[in-house]
Amino acid sequence: MIKDVIIREIVKNHDDRGFLAELFRDDELDFKGVMAYASFTNPGVIRGPHEHVYQSDCFVFFGPGSFMLYLWDRRDNSETKGEKMEIEVGDKCPLLVIVPPGVVHGYKCISDIPALSLNFPDKLYKGVGKQEEVDEIRWEKDPESPYQIK
Repeated sequence: MIKDVIIREIVKNHDDRGFLAELFRDDELDFKGVMAYASFTNPGVIRGPHEHVYQSDCFVFFGPGSFMLYLWDRRDNSETKGEKMEIEVGDKCPLLVIVPPGVVHGYKCISDIPALSLNFPDKLYKGVGKQEEVDEIRWEKDPESPYQIK
């Protein structure tokens, strides 16, 4: 486990209509997201790896589809610096995962169908009015990167 990464199971409550799942609650999680986005990723496609300097990501993976999520701790002040973590998320393992700044992250769609991910980051993309620099270090653009997803 990487220090400060939060992983919570998402419970799917099924009935004859389908399912309902609480994604997160203000009274159970000390995290304040300020925007939300969804993305579908085609089978075999990789997103990332990248990291943020200031932003925490609050991912929700509950299907359809599945990913392999990869995390690497790059933070100098972390007791888990240098550690790597891989976890399957999505249909079979519905999870909420909060990734703090300085933790490199990326994921690959490992299902035969496109997979859905939701993100509720705690900073606005490009800041208010989209006027700021993007808070990302894009490791996937570096062929010599130590952070590889295959």
